[in-house]
Amino acid sequence: MRLRSLLFVPGDRPDRMEKALGSSADALILDLEDSVTLQAKPAARMAVASFLRSAERKARLFVRINALDSGLVEEDLRAVLDAGPNGLVLPKAEGSISVAALAAMAPDMPILPIATETPAAIFQLGSYAAVRQSLLGLTWGAEDLPAAIGATSARNEDGSYTQPYELARSLTLFAGHAAGVAVIETVYPEFRDLEGLRSYARRGRRDGFTGMMAIHPSQVPIINDAFTPTEAEIANARATIAAFEAEPGRGAFQLDGRMIDAPHLRQARRIVDALRAGEPQQDEQPPREPK
Repeated sequence: MRLRSLLFVPGDRPDRMEKALGSSADALILDLEDSVTLQAKPAARMAVASFLRSAERKARLFVRINALDSGLVEEDLRAVLDAGPNGLVLPKAEGSISVAALAAMAPDMPILPIATETPAAIFQLGSYAAVRQSLLGLTWGAEDLPAAIGATSARNEDGSYTQPYELARSLTLFAGHAAGVAVIETVYPEFRDLEGLRSYARRGRRDGFTGMMAIHPSQVPIINDAFTPTEAEIANARATIAAFEAEPGRGAFQLDGRMIDAPHLRQARRIVDALRAGEPQQDEQPPREPK
């Protein structure tokens, strides 16, 4: 499953849902949590369920439910599960225990935890590998955590993250790869700053994230571009793989003036796999249709 861009859409704005389908996002996150007030949640559940049943599946359709301790999860699931979402986004997750609890309520439904929104969550990041079969990926956030610990901001004056939140980002990155799942970079909140977004998204891919969440349709093309291998990367990856296949008994080669060995082969295969993930596959399961 290719997940370069995941676009948030408020669950109480059905007009934006249909528009978001035309954004070229790989997935929409239909939100029942922070973007919807308590009073609006019943109507939002109905709107999300209706959209899931009627929408053309141009993109994967995920639903962000409310936190497990909110008292709202059972109503969320009762409203949306039968409408056939492609996955659930779990806010304020605290490791494998949270995933297992949601999986028990929504069997066989892939889960994307937001893994760094509480202080306790940081100490559970290494546990996600134990529930990898329930995960569609792992992501993080830097909005709820500062509020939870009384920090005045997660960012320096230049917009970069302060050290505690760089730590949360790094730990999520390694936890996701340790679990063998997609690792999704968090949102870039300044949605009018497209050049800043471009730099941020490219940094995410450089560091090992496989995709990124978006809060506005204008961000989607930039994110897609940042997380798509370039022609030069593809050519180099194919040449690297071909070199190893031509001489399988060798462990290192010189290619275009540089030495390559096993780590370069692994990276080349990642690039080719990412390319194939965007192509129709004969054995690929289509997005789940509503019941």
